[in-house]
Amino acid sequence: MIPEFKRVPAIDKCFSILQFFAESKHSLGISEIAKQLELSKSTVFNIIYTLEDLEILEQCPDGKFQFGTLLYLLGNETGKRSDLIQTIHPYLDKINRETKLSAFLGIRSGLRAIIIDKVDTAYDIKISAEIGMHLPLLAGAGGKALLCQLKDEEIDHILTENTLKQLTSKTCIDKTQFKKEVLKIREEGIAFDDEEYIEGVVAFSVPLKTHRRGLQIAIWAVGLKQQVSSGNIPEISGFLRKIANALNQRFSPAVTETGCGKGSEAHC
Repeated sequence: MIPEFKRVPAIDKCFSILQFFAESKHSLGISEIAKQLELSKSTVFNIIYTLEDLEILEQCPDGKFQFGTLLYLLGNETGKRSDLIQTIHPYLDKINRETKLSAFLGIRSGLRAIIIDKVDTAYDIKISAEIGMHLPLLAGAGGKALLCQLKDEEIDHILTENTLKQLTSKTCIDKTQFKKEVLKIREEGIAFDDEEYIEGVVAFSVPLKTHRRGLQIAIWAVGLKQQVSSGNIPEISGFLRKIANALNQRFSPAVTETGCGKGSEAHC
């Protein structure tokens, strides 16, 4: 028997808005939401910006909104991992085993890259970071691999509105050169960070094509400089490209419709 309770109208309205986002095939503006759900603009405005502040939603460059990163993090924290994480996790494990580098899965949220899964089994030495950790988007291999998935005009907007910070002596702070590097990653499918973000640390990253609207996601492998020799860079880069290709095939619409490739062992 359901106990008596006083229903909270604001929660009903909030979930109707979230349901509308789930059913929509594009980002949404406040006026459109208010019109379609027959809610006042002030009510929608307050709910939308509350959800943005909580990272349930995030604002797009055009001022509209889409789902944010907290939904992924909540799913991970409660142990109810999404199909996306279940599919990718075995590959993180494979990267960690075969390269001895720490493997991370991250998504873009505004100007941040957020770690949503990892495998960093302890070897003699390792780089570690916690799930949910925020990293700057405009630095390092992971950030560039996420940026390369945006449209050129979105990249230009981000670079115009923000400053590239000198984090190490190898950090690129020239915006023209930085964009060239991002576009090269888009073309070649691999990013390499040689102490550009943290001194003594190197990283590789590959963008993934999940065919999920508004989602930029990438894998990166990170280790100390002493763990990666110049001769190993092509080998590790090729290995990560194979990982990305295998995952991209699993996320292709044809495979997704058949329900194949979810949570199965990584083969590449």
